[in-house]
Amino acid sequence: MPTIAPAPCGPLQHHFDALLQDVCASLAAHAGNLLDGIYLYGSIARGDATPGVSDLDLTLVLRQPPTPPQLETLEALRLALQARRREVLKIDFDIGHRAQVLAPEHLYSWGYWLKHQCRCLWGEDLAPHFAPFSPSRAIALAVNGDFARVLDDYARRLDDERDPAAIARLQREASRKLIRSCNLLRQDGDPGWPASLDEHAALLLRRYPAMQAQAAYFLAQARPGAAPASGFAPALRRFTQWLVQQQAG
Repeated sequence: MPTIAPAPCGPLQHHFDALLQDVCASLAAHAGNLLDGIYLYGSIARGDATPGVSDLDLTLVLRQPPTPPQLETLEALRLALQARRREVLKIDFDIGHRAQVLAPEHLYSWGYWLKHQCRCLWGEDLAPHFAPFSPSRAIALAVNGDFARVLDDYARRLDDERDPAAIARLQREASRKLIRSCNLLRQDGDPGWPASLDEHAALLLRRYPAMQAQAAYFLAQARPGAAPASGFAPALRRFTQWLVQQQAG
């Protein structure tokens, strides 16, 4: 079977050069003793980010399992960077440690993630430790098997949120997670591997064309700059429950 497309490696958008330099320099200066590597993923890694609207998505691989004070240090650095950089709306850190990333039991989660989604900005690139992956349901489960818990948490947070900007951000994040989680409905042997949100939605609709309206609704909410939508949390819960039922069936 053909392998999944390699991680993005094209030119990065110059608009984000100073941001990436600041992030790497700040992390190296204040947490370099913790770090094994800094990796970029998402729209900036792909080169299709929207300045002032997109997020900066980073994976941090640490040398050892972090202690609570070390996690607090990283969170303080994240918040400081987010406060002073206006090129992006938000900065996110996904954090793991070297032994965890390289462990055989995490091959389809961390291994796939570093090999096919991330580009190393700083430190040792662990991607060469892994051979290219072929499309499989095992990867979809490893990456998005937590979808019901995560999406329920988004719905509960939206129930309590009143700030329009925060609501828009939560709806966008939840929509993206939901659309990507539809890859769980694939079967082993299905060709191709969706990369963009549109490709994830197209894969869903090839098997479930009756979900056209729902897919269009959440795709619209996943777009950068989308305004808050009324009735989002109930719609999210309905789609999540449908996905749970389809996966169980």
